[in-house]
Amino acid sequence: MSVPTLTAMVVGGMVGAGVFSLPARFGVATGVLGALIGWAVAGAGMLMLAFVFQNLAVRKPDLDSGVFIYAKAGFGDYAGFSSAIGFWASTVAGNAFYWVFITATLGAFLDEFGDGDTVLAVAVSTVGVWLFHFLVARGVRDAAVINRIVTVFKILPILTFVVVLLFAFDAQVFADNFFAYDDLGTLSEQVKNTMIITTFVFLGIEGASVYSRYARRREDVGRATVLGFLSVLSIFALVTLSSYGVLPRATIAGERQPSMTGVFESVVGAWGATFISVAVVVSVLGAYLAWTLMAAEVMYQPARNDDLPELLGRENRAGTPITALVVTSIAVQALLVVTLFVSDALNFMLDLCTSLALIPYFLAAAYALKIALTGEGYEGVDPRVQRRHAIIAGVATGYTLFLFVAAGLEFLLLSTVILAPLTLLYVKARSEHGKRLFTPTEAVLCAVIVVAAVLGVLGLATGRIAL
Repeated sequence: MSVPTLTAMVVGGMVGAGVFSLPARFGVATGVLGALIGWAVAGAGMLMLAFVFQNLAVRKPDLDSGVFIYAKAGFGDYAGFSSAIGFWASTVAGNAFYWVFITATLGAFLDEFGDGDTVLAVAVSTVGVWLFHFLVARGVRDAAVINRIVTVFKILPILTFVVVLLFAFDAQVFADNFFAYDDLGTLSEQVKNTMIITTFVFLGIEGASVYSRYARRREDVGRATVLGFLSVLSIFALVTLSSYGVLPRATIAGERQPSMTGVFESVVGAWGATFISVAVVVSVLGAYLAWTLMAAEVMYQPARNDDLPELLGRENRAGTPITALVVTSIAVQALLVVTLFVSDALNFMLDLCTSLALIPYFLAAAYALKIALTGEGYEGVDPRVQRRHAIIAGVATGYTLFLFVAAGLEFLLLSTVILAPLTLLYVKARSEHGKRLFTPTEAVLCAVIVVAAVLGVLGLATGRIAL
């Protein structure tokens, strides 16, 4: 893959459904001031994370199996497994979210789709899941090329939205939306409430790292990551801030998701809803393709490194990790059925997806900090460069820890409810290769995850954690 193709994997992974939900998600949480601070914090934190992936690609060129390999190299086999399975589960939740989002969009035109949580919505989504399954099964490289083309077509409507809203910009409306709102809590609380959505829309920043084994040159991975991130950050911030310039905050907050539809319609008329709805379908299907590729890859690579059962490392004639792809599609299907019993399927899947992604992000940043402090991989490098990389990795690590707080205890416990039973895959893989199951430290970590999962199940049973 060339730099443009790798960059398209990054952009294609990040620009999906999240961008179309930004106006209302921010409108519910804060005004212009909080949005500016929120994007500044998220932009700085995620940029440091982008630099982390760039630095790791250069300092550890032999680690080309995706995000999980950094956790394994730095903190052991079980940490690597937790990172891999956490990332995989995050992509599955994200893909389920995409189908809910598409059918919720159709629900604006056909009541039978509701908010993406009806039987018809699940049935249509099921057809889509397996159509994409067979597309990806034809070959990873073919699907990547399609993703590059789709990325271009889904960016154009978003840029159209921004340009039109800038022409319709009302300085007085923007000023009225500027300051923080007492009824939404303190400014710091408002900013914290934007962190989950900003993190969700940036998921996919590791896209180039996941496909590093396909890159023509190792340095292309880092370039694609940073270039893709900066491009997407600009688009996301403009979508949010331009919306504050055409409608009152309370009106934006009350828009039905995808909220970009209602905002655009208020400016250009009824055709705007159709225009954005078509863009949603194209964009989300493109992102679904990218995330399906990543989900299969992130399960395939650990299987090839003896951290998941050998069965998950099998390929078909097209070179696609077919078993991993089948398991991924079945898991997405299962979560779609769950949406029939969840009160707010859209936001539930979004928050669950984000919470699960924090594990691999934190471990990758912590590994970058570890090697920068110990000097591993920095032989012959200017000490000032090493110190700079240590600061970058330290900020990225601190930012991901802050995101755990922003996610809240509820979704962290739900994450362990998913991760704990999946540990059986690790046990199976270790037994296949006759390896020691856990070190003492890993046994403690596993015990913590299991205890948290039990608390999560009890919370669900007693109603303290509501779906």
